[in-house]
Formats: sequence, structure tokens, C-alpha cells
Amino acid sequence: MGSTELDRRVILVSNRGPATFARDDAGERVIRPGGGGLVTALSGLTDHTPAIWISAAISDEDVAMQREADADGCCFPLADLGRDTLGRFVLIPPDVYESHYNVVANPMLWFIQHYLWDLSNVPDIRREEMEAWEDGYVVANSLFAEAVGAEIARRPGSIVMLHDYHLYTAPETIRAAHPDVFLHFFVHIPWTQPDYWRVLPPSVREAIMRGLLANDIVAFHTHRYARNFLLCCEDLLDLRVDYDNRLVRWQGREVWVRSYPISVNAPNLEAFAASPEVAREEGPILRRRRAHMVVRVDRTDLSKNAIRGFKAFDVFLDQHPEFREEITFFAMLQPSRQDVPEYVEYTEKIRETVSLINTKHGNTDWMPIDLRFVSNLALAFAAYKHYDVLIVNSIYDGMNLVAKEGPLVNERQGVMILSENTGAHEELGSFALSVNPFDVRATAEAIHQALTMSGDERAGRAHEIKRIVRENHVGKWLDAQLEDIAAKRASAPGDG
Repeated sequence: MGSTELDRRVILVSNRGPATFARDDAGERVIRPGGGGLVTALSGLTDHTPAIWISAAISDEDVAMQREADADGCCFPLADLGRDTLGRFVLIPPDVYESHYNVVANPMLWFIQHYLWDLSNVPDIRREEMEAWEDGYVVANSLFAEAVGAEIARRPGSIVMLHDYHLYTAPETIRAAHPDVFLHFFVHIPWTQPDYWRVLPPSVREAIMRGLLANDIVAFHTHRYARNFLLCCEDLLDLRVDYDNRLVRWQGREVWVRSYPISVNAPNLEAFAASPEVAREEGPILRRRRAHMVVRVDRTDLSKNAIRGFKAFDVFLDQHPEFREEITFFAMLQPSRQDVPEYVEYTEKIRETVSLINTKHGNTDWMPIDLRFVSNLALAFAAYKHYDVLIVNSIYDGMNLVAKEGPLVNERQGVMILSENTGAHEELGSFALSVNPFDVRATAEAIHQALTMSGDERAGRAHEIKRIVRENHVGKWLDAQLEDIAAKRASAPGDG
């Protein structure tokens, strides 16, 4: 991390933060780490530079912690998260947060950015949705902007790095109050083409675009998503776009549009894969293992496309009966957003699909699909280590870190089947078996191809994926962003 920008304090902003607070059985306040790949990746930055991490208060104890901090400087220490790291919670009224998070961000924006809406039926934009936008999403973003502004005022020259689809309108508010601040925004999910954004009323989609264009750099995981954003600038706002230099001018400023593929901390994951915790989970998996094992590890998110993956396995068993009783499909699915009706319905459809396939092909001694609804990182890594085939067939994904974690720690020269619509495909597609996520027939054929592939080819593919994941590590992802921040400031000192 050699950037001169490390001399400045960075203000990180995300909906969920690196920690939340609670009370233990003895009534003592305890800190619990935040989850998710975003928190893990950004925690690498706090190892190298002083940072203030602003996030929404989630628990009652978060609220109490922030109120105490307000009386003593507005921030609290997060000593376990790196050098000189401070935290600040944004206090959002529960009804506002409900509208912001559960009506607009999820599912509205999430569904748009993953092409998930059945447009012949949904969504319906009614008064309730517009009120959720105006009184929920916009208000919550204003509260985030207010917290960021307070920290900018205390520490002039700070760099503000905002993250993801919960915060699209905040940058415009920050820019209005602090015209010279440097704003960097990373969108961690796909960015869809202009026509799909027309699902939203013009006032809403234009507010989202204005919010993002208030930044100095807007970043995505892939070239495709960055280009889609530039297309939206041209088509939705009628702006002149420089595709060669990946920039657009907005209100007298140059906005750079960039792609930085996120990765994982390879040494940490490899160490975890070798831990006693994972070894305890390996025993039962190996005892139940047949000659071949197919694995998927996912959330029960509609975008992950689990049902088509199971249907492909059904077709594979129909076409290749010689594999019956010689193969197990181990699927570990973490229940996701079970307060959203569409997700509850999808989870039930997963159960029904797996039950039908097991009844059709299984017998008293063998069930073809071993389905677990659980969140267990050690179990996931035990499965990663021993798959012959890893299925990652997402409809669309910003990146999909399973596609990097699994091959990194696999010990059997396993083959990955990878959707062409994942962000990871730009880096890894040449060494995986690439599939269209909607083509069940082709996915079934890919399972057979993977299982019958020569040892040399399996080894070569596995080696190249491991090499890419290790070389394009999460530190490189952070460095690339910091280098562009430094270059942008140097090229136009008065621009943002």
C-alpha cells in the first residue's frame, strides 16, 4: 500500500458495518464482528490506514453505543479492526429503515440490478413504493450524508469511500455541502443496461444517477458493469460519454468510471481450510462421500439460480444412469431474506425440487442430493476441499466469491462450472466450464464433461484458477483503487 493517500484518514461508508454491539448473559457489552465479504475486504484497508467506518445502527446496543459516543466526540474505537480505526453509527428511525432497506433497497433495487423482476406482473409502482422511496430511502441516505459531513468537517481532506446500492443518493447531498471533498463509490452488485432501469419512474432513476455522478470515481467489479453504467449516462441522462477513457462530465467535473475485480485474502482462507474446525467437518463429509461429489454453496437468493442447478443434475442422472449411487450432490444453502415473500416462496420451491429429484432417483441406501439449509463456514470449506465439481450458475452476480474461495482450497483438482453472467467469469471463465445459467441442458452436459475430463486437463484448469486468485488478491484490489484516487487528485487538483 504505497499510495500517498494513506496519509489521510479514510471515511468508509456502508449500510452494514464491521461490528455490532450486544449484551451478554452477565449484562456486559460485547462487540460482535460484522459478516459478509464486503466487511472482510474493507477490513484489509483499515490494516494500512487510519479510518472512520460509518454504518447503520442495527441493534439497540448499537444505538446506545452511538448516543454515548455523541457525548464524547461522536466516534468509538474499533481496536480489533486495524490501526486507529473508529466507528460511527447512523441512527435511523425503525420505520424509515424498514422502508429504506426492505421496500426500496431489497427487493426493488436488488431485483432491478439482477434482472429478477417478472415484468409482466411486477413490480407495481404505487403510492406506497413512492412513499418508501421519499420517506425511507432518501431520508436514510440524508442521515448517512449528515454523518459523513460531520466527519469531513472535523477532518478536512478526508477521502470518502461509499459502498453499494443502499447509498446511491447520499453522495449528491454530501457534494452539495462539501464541494471539494473526494468521493469514491463502489457498486458491489451488477449494473444493468439502461432499458431495465426504466422499470423505475424517471424521478427515481434520475436521482440514483445524479447521486452516483456526484462522485469522483464510480467503481464496479467488471468492465461490463462499468460500460453499462456509461450507457445509462448516455441513454437515461443524454450525456456525452468518453468510452475510451471511461469517463463522463457532470456539472463541470470529470467522473471516472472504473472496474476493480474484488478477490479474497488467499493466505487467510488457506489457513482456515487447514484448521481443526474445518477438519472436524471433513470427517462426516468423507464418510458419506461416494465416488464423485458435486458441491454448491450459496444463499437462498433468487439470483443464485439454485433450482436450475438441481434440475440440471436431474437431467444429468437421466442421461447418465451409470453415475447413479456413485455420486452425491452436496448443497449448503444459507437462508436469505426470509422476511421477503419472494424469498420464502423460492426457498420452499428449492425444497420441493430437491424432494422430487431425490424421490425420482434415490433409494433406501442413496439420496442423490444432500441439501442443508445452514450457515456454517467450516462446513462450506470442508465441502470446498473435496468437490469434484463446483457449480456456480448464478443468473447474475457482481462477483461471486464462492467461485474464488472453492477452487483456492480444493484438494481434488475439482472442476468449476461457472455462469457467464458472474463477475468472476471475466477472470476465471477461461479455466472453468462456462455455462449460460438458463440452459439446464448445457449445465447437465457440463457436469458430465467435468466428471469425465482427463486428469491432466483437470489439474491444468485448477492450477490456473488458483494462480489467478492468489495473484489478484484483495490487497491488489484495494491498491488499484487507492492508486486511481491519487491519480485523479493529481490530474485535476481543483476537480473534486
